[in-house]
Amino acid sequence: MAGHRRRPGIGSSLAFTLGSAVLWGLAHLRAGRRRTGALLMASSLTVITMTATAVLTADSFLLTLAVRPGWLQAFGAVALLLATVTVAVVISSYRLLRPQGLSRAARRLSASAVGLLCVLVMLPAAYAARLAHVSQHVMTSLFAAGSTPVPADPWRGRERLNLLLVGADAATGRYGVRTDSVTVASVDTRTGDTVLLGLPRNLAHVPLPAGPARDRFPRGFTGEPPHTPGILNEIWQYAEDHPETVPGTPDGERGPILLKRTVGDVLGLDVPYYAMVDMRGFAKMIDAMGGVRLTVPEPIVYGRRNEGLVRPGTRVLSGEEALWYGRSRTHTSDYVRMSRQKCLLNAVAKQADPVTVIGGFEEIAEAALDTVSTDVPRALLPHLVDLADKVKGTRIRSLQFVPPVIDPVVPDYALIRRKVTAALPPAATAVPGPAARPAPVPAPAPPPTASAAAPAAPAQTRARTPATSAAPESASASAPESGSGSASGSGSASAPSDPAPASGSAPTPTPPPTPTPTPTPQETVFLDETCP
Repeated sequence: MAGHRRRPGIGSSLAFTLGSAVLWGLAHLRAGRRRTGALLMASSLTVITMTATAVLTADSFLLTLAVRPGWLQAFGAVALLLATVTVAVVISSYRLLRPQGLSRAARRLSASAVGLLCVLVMLPAAYAARLAHVSQHVMTSLFAAGSTPVPADPWRGRERLNLLLVGADAATGRYGVRTDSVTVASVDTRTGDTVLLGLPRNLAHVPLPAGPARDRFPRGFTGEPPHTPGILNEIWQYAEDHPETVPGTPDGERGPILLKRTVGDVLGLDVPYYAMVDMRGFAKMIDAMGGVRLTVPEPIVYGRRNEGLVRPGTRVLSGEEALWYGRSRTHTSDYVRMSRQKCLLNAVAKQADPVTVIGGFEEIAEAALDTVSTDVPRALLPHLVDLADKVKGTRIRSLQFVPPVIDPVVPDYALIRRKVTAALPPAATAVPGPAARPAPVPAPAPPPTASAAAPAAPAQTRARTPATSAAPESASASAPESGSGSASGSGSASAPSDPAPASGSAPTPTPPPTPTPTPTPQETVFLDETCP
């Protein structure tokens, strides 16, 4: 009978109790409670199998759940429930197998061991519930609910997502927000291919979007001379200080709205969202990640008196070192700093894996709440997590609009847009089709009469004139096509099979081949894929 089964000694009793904390029902089976033990063990194996399967095969799906406040709350409740059930099983297991006739000291010692086991069971669950609570707080505080519903597939009909990344430097003694780092991350929504488009902070005469802002600055933004130089990094704060530039918009939203529209017009892109990081809290976020591994090619001096130094070499930089790696321009320039910022963004994106983030999650969350602002809607976050997973499998490239290609004092904004178009060609995201077949050679036409040939020549010349004048505008895009076209044209003109003109008729004029335009160094697009 189960009730008369001999109980094990104190050592075996504690061992079965410990085993029951991992696999429910072990102690119950040992005590002869077969039905209860089998039910508990089946439940335990089900939970373990489901958890292992989810972790091993659905990691990206779990990350999408981690940015849903409702799921986070449910996860915290389930974690606490499982821990409570495990504690109940542990206590029940010990009571079933506890030896009789123990001394008072032995009973107290064994009870203390079981109590410690219960605490160890509850701690991970409590920590998981705490992380879920903090995550939910970050999701609801940092990301707005959004007034427009997000469709089930937000990337349908959108080949690329363009996100404005802003680094703000609200240093001591500086009024307002100065956007010293302005970068647009253009991400292919199907492949994750990412290009960082960087604009210098000192870009002058920036054309503002149509509306009250452009009405005030019809020839480009000039700021408030002589108090400000009128450059790109002032636009955010100018909009905040002058509500009439973005009418009907509350405080705190005018700056990002005007900057998104302005940068989008400059690049020729639709920029729906932004994310801004205040540099003062950036160091905290890097420290919470455990640092970021970078290669520093040469010493970087920083500080008002050049008292700081980021040593060269490949190593893990602290938050302060990473901050000055991307911020310092001592003995260098804005453009060198922009290049380092691009490498820093690349390194953080690659190294911010889930294990790293969870390890310092509370510190990262606290720093994010203090230093990050964004208008990305909360409902879009699960889709962004999936997209970020694609980005990790690609190599992030960059295109910086800096001298000698772009002069920030007298910028060529048309050239900027052409370079963006060349860097993000629609064909790059299209599925390649079969190779085109050569066009058939038309049969020789009967020679025209003299009366018909005379007016034909001027008409043909007029028809070719617009195409020839338009060639330099699309030099980099049309060079291969123009080259092939001109080659075939010249070959046809010199073919021996052409019939001789009829006696007494004027020869048909042959148009000269269109020269292949050669892109200038300014028109040529080079995407930087390497960081030291």
